Amino acid sequence: MSKSEEELRKLSVELRLLEQTAENLQSRISMVNAVITDLAYASMALEGLEKEKEDSELLVPIGGNSYIKTKLANQDNVIVGMGAGVSVEKTLDEAKEIVKKRIENLEKTRMSLQQQLAQIADKIEEGREKFESIVAALKEGKASQNV
Repeated sequence: MSKSEEELRKLSVELRLLEQTAENLQSRISMVNAVITDLAYASMALEGLEKEKEDSELLVPIGGNSYIKTKLANQDNVIVGMGAGVSVEKTLDEAKEIVKKRIENLEKTRMSLQQQLAQIADKIEEGREKFESIVAALKEGKASQNV
């Protein structure tokens, strides 16, 4: 096996690994986007809740595009998930701040993941160009041997 063929094999393996890494990063970006969307809905709900009066009738989503009617007993306190299955009661303003900070942190995470993905995409492009040039050189070399 020639040096060029060995380099082709190494490049092929490297490109596959880079492509898998890119797919993983894209998957993580999608998950982060889903959580940001969920938190944005929570933020909007908290903003809307602030405008409601006690005993206002609300529709509360229960999943599967289904809702239940309920009356607002107290708009001053809400239950906020803190992670790891733990939820605590917070004031409306505290809950809004918690959600806002989570969104900000997730947006930073998304930006970092997107930068990593861009770097991987650049490496993949460089690797493909190198791969194609080696293949072209090998074809040229074989063609000249056949003459």
